[in-house]
Amino acid sequence: MIKFPDFEGLAMFAKVAEEGSFAAAARVMGVSVATVSRGVARLEERLGARLFNRTSRQLALTEFGATIAEKAGDIYRQAEEAESAAREMSTQPRGLIRLAVPMSFGVRWVAPLLPAFFQAYPEVSIDLHLSDATTDIVAQGFDAALRIAALPDSSLVARRLCRVSQILVASSAYLDVFGRPAHPRDLVGRPCFSYAYRARGDVWRFANDAGEEHPVTPVGPLRVTNSEAFLPMLLAGQGIAELPEFMAGEYLADGRLEAILPGWSLTRGGLYFVTPSARTRPAKVTALADYLAEHLSSPPWLRPPADGSGTPELRKQR
Repeated sequence: MIKFPDFEGLAMFAKVAEEGSFAAAARVMGVSVATVSRGVARLEERLGARLFNRTSRQLALTEFGATIAEKAGDIYRQAEEAESAAREMSTQPRGLIRLAVPMSFGVRWVAPLLPAFFQAYPEVSIDLHLSDATTDIVAQGFDAALRIAALPDSSLVARRLCRVSQILVASSAYLDVFGRPAHPRDLVGRPCFSYAYRARGDVWRFANDAGEEHPVTPVGPLRVTNSEAFLPMLLAGQGIAELPEFMAGEYLADGRLEAILPGWSLTRGGLYFVTPSARTRPAKVTALADYLAEHLSSPPWLRPPADGSGTPELRKQR
């Protein structure tokens, strides 16, 4: 069976060979002489040969020790260089960031921010993964993700950038013909398009200021994995759909779509910058988090919050 190399023993042997004594090597490495002695003895036993000839006044490499001292020294120096490079990367923004972002939000609001980010951080690169499917950032090896949801508590860390409202919309032409719903129950029997990746399942959960709640399961001819696909059907006056505010804003502003059931709200969520850990976050990820927070905490599509929410916060999430 192949055993894991004794890197500690090789490092201690290399330092003793370089310094010429166990005591000097121990001082340089910040450990006790006994620790170095045990490490070298363990390596000798593993290799089946003596590395040093020792007397009370002299320490010299054996012929066998001399044959591997140079290679052991190379391993030690490479390890030092790797640690130094890692420390530098952890304090200076540089290197690749694997970032997962919802498709439409990434294209509409993240991609336009990238030119200025790369100008500010020329040694950082981004692998931008655009998908509406929820990614497991730990299992799939992502450094960070943007998520639009009402996030539950978890072991991951999420920084809330802003509030994101979901709005029920239809075209004015559709509403003029079929009438404007006054209550969620009025949606029953109407063509309501559904979103496959909805976090809480295929149910619209409405609530009003009086504390009433009313769930509705949308039933209609279209179910999509990206909300952009709702737009042709909506604009053609063929039904009702739920859109995130960042997508609906321009259509509401120019009258092509109309918000319905204004006295009722859907589940409120937010835009979160999510990472596996805050304690060991590298500088490149911190730089990106701060940059996105600066530009997305008060985005142009965000309507004034009704409840004072929207302040960035740091909390544990999944």
